[in-house]
Amino acid sequence: MKVLLRRNVAKLGLIGEIVEVKDGYARNYLIPYHLATTPSEANLKKVEAEKKTYLDELARLKAQLQAKAQVLEGKEFTLVAMANEEGHLYGSVGPAQVAEAANKEGHPLDADQVVLDEPLRMLGRFEVKVDFGEEITAKIAVNILPPPGSAAAEAMARRAAGQAAPPAQAAPATEEATQAPTETE
Repeated sequence: MKVLLRRNVAKLGLIGEIVEVKDGYARNYLIPYHLATTPSEANLKKVEAEKKTYLDELARLKAQLQAKAQVLEGKEFTLVAMANEEGHLYGSVGPAQVAEAANKEGHPLDADQVVLDEPLRMLGRFEVKVDFGEEITAKIAVNILPPPGSAAAEAMARRAAGQAAPPAQAAPATEEATQAPTETE
């Protein structure tokens, strides 16, 4: 079935294009949600007028998103997460946690805008991409730290000070342990 697109539809086409789709897709999704209509002369003229207002609105939206991306570019957000002494998180940090951290600092962000190849599972600093759509992106830094006073925080402090492991507590020396081994025949 041929339809005339009234809006840009991902992986299908742009506003004003006539595309071929399956009948069910057109009848059950595109037409009821006013994303497409049947191609006719009257509809073509109507869609051309809609296209002009849609493109004006899209340009305004793109300018807003660009401004939002510039404000967010290079910002650093800190998250606190439980981890073991090696720095492996007990859970993981995903897009929802990153968006929540940004929202707490006054930068409105949705979880679906945060792009992670895989959830963050280690303590440390990570570069994260934020995709606002319309090819507008920003890079932010996410710093994952352990809670203060935890074993992981103490291990990080030791590593920063150059110590690999905590100093071992000396066990009380016994007489047998201090004697040199002797050979018996």
